[in-house]
Amino acid sequence: MTEETIAQAVRQWPALDLQGTEFDPVLRELMAEGPVTRIQLPNGEGWAWLVTRMDDTRMVVSDPRFSREAVMDRPVTRLAPHFIPERGAVGFLDPPDHTRLRRSVAAAFTMRGVERVRENSRLLLDGLVDEMLAEGPPADLTAAVLTPFPIAVICELMGVPAADRHVMHTWTQLILSSSHGREVSEKAKAEMGAYFADLIGLREGASGESGEDVASLLGAAVGSGEVTLDEAVGLAVLLQIGGEAVTNNSGQLFHLLLTRPDLVAHLRAEPLIRPRAIDELLRWIPHRNAVGLSRIVTEDVEVRGVRMRAGDAVYVSYLAANRDPAVFPDPDTIDFSRSPNPHVAFGFGPHFCPGNMLARLEEELLLDAVLDRLPGLRLAVPADQVPFRKGALIRGPESLPVTW
Repeated sequence: MTEETIAQAVRQWPALDLQGTEFDPVLRELMAEGPVTRIQLPNGEGWAWLVTRMDDTRMVVSDPRFSREAVMDRPVTRLAPHFIPERGAVGFLDPPDHTRLRRSVAAAFTMRGVERVRENSRLLLDGLVDEMLAEGPPADLTAAVLTPFPIAVICELMGVPAADRHVMHTWTQLILSSSHGREVSEKAKAEMGAYFADLIGLREGASGESGEDVASLLGAAVGSGEVTLDEAVGLAVLLQIGGEAVTNNSGQLFHLLLTRPDLVAHLRAEPLIRPRAIDELLRWIPHRNAVGLSRIVTEDVEVRGVRMRAGDAVYVSYLAANRDPAVFPDPDTIDFSRSPNPHVAFGFGPHFCPGNMLARLEEELLLDAVLDRLPGLRLAVPADQVPFRKGALIRGPESLPVTW
């Protein structure tokens, strides 16, 4: 496909509310049309390039000529009806500021930092499963386990007291939902920001020994002048919200497993393959609707023979990259023996998700708990009657009715 051919066609990409783990049919068509296409999403203005192949995706997100910071104040075509980035927010920074900000909390998200919360997380999960079993079937797995568990884990890692978990969850839902409107979303974000400003302020200047949680690390970084309070608050809000993505991801994961008894039998018969299986499920599950945050081209650049001009908006699709047949043979098949598995479910490059090890830990604990403690677990309704979130940026079931 020549540059001229591409320049003629801008594909409309509606925000489809998809059921289960159905792969977006529009994205599949775009992938088939070529490695670089042009799209227009339901909100914002204009059009944007879409990159879908793995090598191109990795190049775009790692190359400084594609800037996140330049998206500020630009009405780029997008999925979200309201776009409220805050100056200095880590998601809209480029290196070196982005690097400096992430460094301030890196210790909490290392293997050691994540292992610090493993035992408490396991005990907490056991308690939630105990409660569900005690109440008896049927149950909503989302409400009983998949929602409270990730909230509790991210709150512990962040240093948020248990008593404040509920309000954190409420704010997160309002920020992530597109159905309440911009004002409600902005108000929730401001309230969460004010909460973290107070929490970080209490820890400011504290020595590193006073706490290994994120609020303590940010307090120390603010106290030393490494980051500003505004930067620290923006990062805390992003991490707190991101922590709840596990609810939706695990909801999709268990909806899939409860409709694929062959996969469950394999995971029960060979418990040692579960960590590798989780990686394959993370590759395969379509975590989000459409695409996430765009980048702006800062100087003319060529991708796959297509000339992108300075000022153009560009999206990458990690979902598409995870189905790239050049990297993953038979990409639509779930293969627990797939190795290597260089998926980009957590992103790539400077904006690679800092919580990737924490998410893996949570998915492992959830998989073990559900498979080993609920051997007869099955859906309580037909699979196509499980209600999935509508108008959401991140995909997942609203509820997962189960019995055993």
